Amino acid sequence: MKLSIVVPVYNEEKTLKRLISKIQAVNFVDKEVILINDCSKDKSADILKQYASKKGFIVLSHGKNKGKGGALKTGFEHASGDYVIVQDADLEYNPQDYKILLNELKNGKFKVVYGSRFMGQYKDMSNLHYIGNKVLTLVTNILYGQSLTDMETCYKLIPIEVIKEVDIKSKRFNFEPEITAKILKMGYKIKEVPISYFGRTHSEGKHITWQDGFSALWTLIKFRFTN
Repeated sequence: MKLSIVVPVYNEEKTLKRLISKIQAVNFVDKEVILINDCSKDKSADILKQYASKKGFIVLSHGKNKGKGGALKTGFEHASGDYVIVQDADLEYNPQDYKILLNELKNGKFKVVYGSRFMGQYKDMSNLHYIGNKVLTLVTNILYGQSLTDMETCYKLIPIEVIKEVDIKSKRFNFEPEITAKILKMGYKIKEVPISYFGRTHSEGKHITWQDGFSALWTLIKFRFTN
């Protein structure tokens, strides 16, 4: 099986090389790494150029910033693996945890696997971030009849045919509720497994804000009743 790892990049010069090294250390699955520079203003573009000619890497670039959702849409269009997973370009998530998600596919019961931070070990998550995640997951469960613990997780292991079928409309971080809503409406059940998480602050480069929480809430409601 081949795994497409899609990495949206926006001003991540401080962590980008270390993150890519961590992905390169993943040796338990055949993989391709798709890096999308979403019009970064720092040295991220220069760093990514170092990987453009390396085997197993695809480096793409936007002429203007399209947001996380836009970057992911570009990355998904170039993915050729059997499964796709998103990797944020910081160090909050550990690529070695891919193995936990991939192992869940072996029993054949589930095609979509989410890595739950709240089932595993999470550190340095702000109170606001914690409450926001819990509220959005609760709303997901109410609207879609689920019992998830972490809808907003970055680690969503999704079959390539599902990703290719979904038309991503969200431009920013509301990609997470949109893809979840559409996966559930397509009839797929989501299996959660525990992963690790080490949060960073806005001063360290975290991009998501409280406004994105309200956008995510509206996205959940909107796609419950529309396509």
